[in-house]
Amino acid sequence: MSTYKKVLLALDLSDESDQLREKARSIASANQAELHVIHVIEPLSFAYGGDVPMDLTSIQEQLDEHANQKLNSFCDALDYPVTSKIVATGQTESEIHRIADEEKVDLIIVGSHGRHGIALLLGSTANGVLHGANCDVLAIRVRDEEE
Repeated sequence: MSTYKKVLLALDLSDESDQLREKARSIASANQAELHVIHVIEPLSFAYGGDVPMDLTSIQEQLDEHANQKLNSFCDALDYPVTSKIVATGQTESEIHRIADEEKVDLIIVGSHGRHGIALLLGSTANGVLHGANCDVLAIRVRDEEE
């Protein structure tokens, strides 16, 4: 009996995301699990506190299109069937939790940079996902390109 039937892989689509590919494929394959992949884009208005005196719609659409292209490329190289590819817009941890609950996933896989000092105090996406999830969370240590 497989431990995980549905796995959600959460990506930031940085170059370091490639480090998650093999582990996600291995876990999904070993459990013969459905694999869902998500990338969350925080709205530009979040970055500017919502006080932007111009319409950011076209820029946001370009970000969405670029994210979809990168997500498709990642999934093509995954060499495992992907049940759903999701580019969501919103607060990262909340959107990951929402999709995990909607899809009834058993495991969320997320990359962690293993920050220290002030970055650790401020929290990380992996930490936020861990503390609000209704399922298991696997944080995989990713190394920055300079390391």
